[in-house]
This record gives sequence, structure tokens and C-alpha cells, in this order.
Amino acid sequence: MKFQFPLHKATWIKRYKRFMVDLSLPNGDELTVHNANTGSMKNCYVLGGDAWYWDSQNEKRKYRHSLELVQTPSGHVACINTSRPNYLVAEAIENGVVKELQDYVELKTEVRYGEEKSRIDILLSGKGKDIYVEVKNTTLLEAMLDDKPNSEGTFSDGIGYFPDSVSDRASKHLRELMLMVEQGHRGVIFFCVNHSGIKQVRPADHIDPVYGQLLRQAAQKGVEILAYRSHINEHEIYLKDKIDVILD
Repeated sequence: MKFQFPLHKATWIKRYKRFMVDLSLPNGDELTVHNANTGSMKNCYVLGGDAWYWDSQNEKRKYRHSLELVQTPSGHVACINTSRPNYLVAEAIENGVVKELQDYVELKTEVRYGEEKSRIDILLSGKGKDIYVEVKNTTLLEAMLDDKPNSEGTFSDGIGYFPDSVSDRASKHLRELMLMVEQGHRGVIFFCVNHSGIKQVRPADHIDPVYGQLLRQAAQKGVEILAYRSHINEHEIYLKDKIDVILD
């Protein structure tokens, strides 16, 4: 996917009210941009680091500029625009990049399902079993010390984690997918890795142990777990490489 609007480079100043980020422009001016990411964004930005934003050119928006990419503490680049992952995964499926998810005729998004008032991110149907795909934006790269997350370690191992904060909603989606598998469908958790430094994905047991337990239970029940990493630059972003998910 090519970015609809050109990206402009600036310098990170601060984030506040979750939705707002102040940037310093090359000419010294400050600009407040909208941040679509309501999560913790842990390890995704650094004071004085690079940030890329775009101009919607919509004067009716309170904040017409939006944040797209950030330089991370590890020196990598992450896409923190949470409107991207579902689109990227759907695009990769339709382009044949995700070989595991080609047995379908029709692709729909945001379809109601399950028993807990959920909406599935992507529903593939029309050939064989229906395939329920829940997409999880993955941008947390942790520093490691003795194979455990530790702020005094280094980022060299490329280990990414999900979630980056306690997420009851993510746990609910695992329960819903297990139910779909019980009913004879395919259920898939898809980690969309929008961070150039992440080489493998693990459940963040140190942040949300309930989710970690449920993810392993879901795998045992037949829920499929996939992770693909994005190619990111200032002009485009697209899913490219399949990477491992480690549950041990």
C-alpha cells in the first residue's frame, strides 16, 4: 500500500491525551498532530527521535495532520497508525502473500460473530470452511537480558511481544475464535508486525499473563497463529515476510 498523502519528517516532542502528539518541524515550528493509536505505544517512540506525519488537507478536521511512522528506542521504524493493520492483512491475503489463507472466494470485514458481541476483522468464506481472522497490531520490541524482558538489556534479539498492555478485548477475541473452531470453522490470530526490528513474536506474559495463557490454550484447541512483518519506508507499507511465533 502506497501512502495516500506524502509523509513529512519531524522530531518527536511529546504525547498527551493519547490522541495528541507534538512535533518539532525542520523550520523550528511546533505542530500538533492526531495519533490514531490509543494503546500504550510502549518502546515505540523516543524524545527527540524522528517521526513522520501526513497532511489530510481537510480543513474541517480539528487536527488535519496525522502521525504515521516513528523512530523507536532501538533505532528501528514502527508504523503506529492502527487503522493500517486490517487493511494490510486483507491486501496481503488478496495478493496471495499469505499462503495459509487462500482457500476462499469472498473476503468481508467487520462482520458480527460469536457470543460476546464481537466483530471479526476479516471473514473469508465461499470455499470449504469459513475462516475467521483476528488481526493484532504488533509493535512492541523489548530489550532482553538473559532471554527475559529487561530495561537494562539490548534489543539485538528482535523479540516482539503482544499485547503491549493488559487487553481484555484481545482475550475476548481468543475465546470467540476457540468457539468458532469448536463449531467447525477455522480461527486465525494474525500478528501484523509493523516494526522493522521484530524478528519473532511471543505472548507478553510479563504484561498480560491471562492473554498468554489463553493464546496457548487457543493453539491447543486448533486456533491457527500467524505472524507477518511489514516492509516500511516513507512511501509505502506492505506485508512481506512470515516470521515465527514462539509459545514456549
